[in-house]
Amino acid sequence: MATMMQPQIILLKEGTDTSQGKPQLVSNINACTAVADVVRSTLGPRGMDKLIHDEKGNTTISNDGATIMKLLDIIHPAAKILVDIAKSQDSEVGDGTTTVVLLAAEFLKEAKPFIEDGVHPQNLIRSYRTASYLAIEKVKELAVSIEGKSLEEKKSLLAKCAATTLSSKLIGGEKDFFAPMVVDAVLAIGNDDRLNMIGIKKVPGGTMRDSFLVNGVAFKKTFSYAGFEQQPKKFVNPQILLLNIELELKSEKENAEIRLSDPSQYQSIVDAEWNIIYDKLDKCVKSGAKIVLSRLAIGDLATQYFADRDIFCAGRVTEEDLQRVAAATGGTVQTTVNNIIDEVLGTCECFEEKQVGNERFNIFSGCPSGQTATIVLRGGADQFIEEAERSLHDAIMIVRRALKNSTVVPGGGAIDMEISRYLRQHARTIAGKSQLFINSYAKALEVIPRQLCDNAGFDATDVLNKLRQKHALPSGEGAPYGVDINTGGISDSFANFVWEPAVVKINAINAATEAACLILSVDETVKNPKSESAQGEAAASAMGGRGRGGPAFRGRGRGMRRR
Repeated sequence: MATMMQPQIILLKEGTDTSQGKPQLVSNINACTAVADVVRSTLGPRGMDKLIHDEKGNTTISNDGATIMKLLDIIHPAAKILVDIAKSQDSEVGDGTTTVVLLAAEFLKEAKPFIEDGVHPQNLIRSYRTASYLAIEKVKELAVSIEGKSLEEKKSLLAKCAATTLSSKLIGGEKDFFAPMVVDAVLAIGNDDRLNMIGIKKVPGGTMRDSFLVNGVAFKKTFSYAGFEQQPKKFVNPQILLLNIELELKSEKENAEIRLSDPSQYQSIVDAEWNIIYDKLDKCVKSGAKIVLSRLAIGDLATQYFADRDIFCAGRVTEEDLQRVAAATGGTVQTTVNNIIDEVLGTCECFEEKQVGNERFNIFSGCPSGQTATIVLRGGADQFIEEAERSLHDAIMIVRRALKNSTVVPGGGAIDMEISRYLRQHARTIAGKSQLFINSYAKALEVIPRQLCDNAGFDATDVLNKLRQKHALPSGEGAPYGVDINTGGISDSFANFVWEPAVVKINAINAATEAACLILSVDETVKNPKSESAQGEAAASAMGGRGRGGPAFRGRGRGMRRR
């Protein structure tokens, strides 16, 4: 009898939590659905906003999927994947972040009954990958190119793409005002890929319509010393000198020691310091520049010196603004004032200092290279301007993508319905279980038009039936039909100019399918107790040290039990 007893095998540390098999997979799917439910109501032009209050007391109002996902601080390991795909969609395309989360969650929701019935996840994954490949091919086939049009036509087409993106944002009411502004800003930077060449400056006060676009660079007036008031505030065709040095009297950085035998020699040392700074200033003036900008401080002596010679100067200009001025004016940032030649000086048609709200702005316009633009945003509350900036970022990304890839598809759920119809049709030609899985994938795609209706307060079932009937027409004329948000019926999205770049949809379908397949392929989660207790210890020691007014490395706080 003794030989029959098997010894107990202890493989993992005591307290390790492992969960595996079907329940584990279902619980992961439920977590992802819960995350999607948070952002579900933000989709579309009638989407609601979320107010998020973090531990530092900062308040954010947003309906941008990626922003909400970042701020939620999700700790569930499977649900974190949805946060990652929202971030990647945001950095890659700029818009469609809510779409991608919803699609991934819906794919998983459709897979759940199959998993519970004992279908092997790999079969589902294989079918989902096939379906995603077919869907992307269909998007490419349905996409319409905007290549080869004149600049004016292109501008209006891009403005329509920007308006579609902005319509689902907080500033949707002003989309006709902002869409052309975004297009002009993107066209201004040309083929330059650096997004930071479009600056967005926020000035509280005024209304959204007081916002304006500067075809060049604008930045807030920097800290200035006495003598600043006497400097001219407007120049036409000035030369601009960009520096990365301090123009003020400074004590030596190194601890130098000088021994003097004669007190009168002390004066010569002081004079030498003054001569150095005067020499620097003199070289700046001789360069012929009328505007001197520096990343480091320009002291009171230099400010007065420049003011006497009708030169405008600004010190402590931020790195980003200085780089944008350099790109716009064609100047080069100098680290010395010796032999400044004309080639390193920038130029612009007009420079002026203007009052915007209660701030003063330095504005460089009519720049020769024209590779930069600045949008100055106005508005009531700070949170409102922050959200407007995020919305404009999305619109700028979309217009850039549309310019580069130059193919658009109808929005408003039209493309989703068309792919769904195509996949259902294709599924009928497949024998075996895959037919069911591809069908469920097709059904999941309908979540976008359904959610658009729910968020606008329409009867989703009714609208979806109308859409299905329209898309099923054999002639194919129903392909561009999507949800009409204004009437609660259906309309031709293409004719109504509800467009989005094809790359947004392709990316969203790709990322959502990948995330769904990744979650479906996990069958076991192992939680290591060590890592948890280590985090607990770290938090406890930090809290304990802080609480007793001592340094944080004193170990556990009083009354903390030893783990």
